[in-house]
Amino acid sequence: MNGTVYQELLSFLNQESLMERFRKYMDKEINPENLKDTERINCLGISCTYLPDPPEDFDEFEFSMDFNEQENIVITVAIESGKIKRVMFSVADKENPYEIRSLTPSQIEELLLNKGDQLVQFFEFITI
Repeated sequence: MNGTVYQELLSFLNQESLMERFRKYMDKEINPENLKDTERINCLGISCTYLPDPPEDFDEFEFSMDFNEQENIVITVAIESGKIKRVMFSVADKENPYEIRSLTPSQIEELLLNKGDQLVQFFEFITI
């Protein structure tokens, strides 16, 4: 195995272990009242950008947080029957917030290493 492939494999395995702590939030019920508590969510460094009220049976919530000087993280939480079914992390350009793209493996790793604890607190707060 050459060095580049080995490094990519190590990076992938590290991301998998970093992401593992979020698995427990899948199929957890959301707490609608806490989702509306923008003051508390803002204290976690996260802003709500889209919150349907009331949510449909299948719906998505969107949040953002600072990532670096040029980009924001977009957190999309998809729910079905009030339970989390999917969480997506993507990146948006601060100059053009409608330009959203997938995170690179190194960005995922950087996000989870630097903001992982904030994200765990966020998911603890918005779930029952």
